[in-house]
Amino acid sequence: MSGLNASLGYFVAVVIFAATVRIVLKKRPRLGFILEFASSFLLVACWLEVQTIVEVGQWAGGLGPDVTVTILFVVLLTHGVICGDASGNPSMVVLKFLQLEATTVPTLLSVAAQFLGAHFALYVALYYWSLELTDMHMIKNLMARECSTSLLVSLPQGFFTECVCALIFHLIQLNLQRRSALIRVPLIAVLLTFLSHTARGYTSAYMNPSLAYGLTFHCTGFTFAQYAGVYWLGSLTGMTLALLLYMGHIPRIFAKNLLYFQKTRFRVPKGDKGEKKKK
Repeated sequence: MSGLNASLGYFVAVVIFAATVRIVLKKRPRLGFILEFASSFLLVACWLEVQTIVEVGQWAGGLGPDVTVTILFVVLLTHGVICGDASGNPSMVVLKFLQLEATTVPTLLSVAAQFLGAHFALYVALYYWSLELTDMHMIKNLMARECSTSLLVSLPQGFFTECVCALIFHLIQLNLQRRSALIRVPLIAVLLTFLSHTARGYTSAYMNPSLAYGLTFHCTGFTFAQYAGVYWLGSLTGMTLALLLYMGHIPRIFAKNLLYFQKTRFRVPKGDKGEKKKK
């Protein structure tokens, strides 16, 4: 139980940091990319500790799968509440760019900030584990140099898993984007938890390039390019397909609707048709 208390203290500290950044920059929209830094940091830092509980907590701290799934859901729910529109996910930023809701420079700044946040979160987690506050963290500190990869299948299977999970996630997210945050945030948290738990034996379904970078790119087993092909290309492919299915086209690339017929907004009055026939 002491291990769980230490983890909860770590979670609270990370959340306070992200919330403080959001409060400070609330009235400075031009610095929105820093919010993406904090959002990515919160997500990666907390998920690294959840990963620790999954890998070590079950036999070092007596924490079962039900505890880890619950903690992951709470982390994702808290992230949605605290960070708001700052997703901490490069795929979401690129999605807005493809929808013509963001321009090039803010998109590039946001993506760069997200990867920096993920990298910083990794350093913070490594330092936290090095303190060895509990037996669980002592073991994790010994394992940190040779961590286990999240990619447990072949590259084609991993790409397909990430692509399908990203497709499902973004389709649902696009349909919920106009809903109230009270409905959208819990549903997205449930969906992400479900997909991650379901795909744990494949890729863990991160569906987030910066999150995958922070959690598994530094682990042995695959090269950087192979990880990128699965977690970056797979996620972006699924996102693009979701946008195409949702809108029928990709606004940034082409305006013509390829999948759905658009009905004309204006109808010709019946009276006009009758007068034309008489003439």
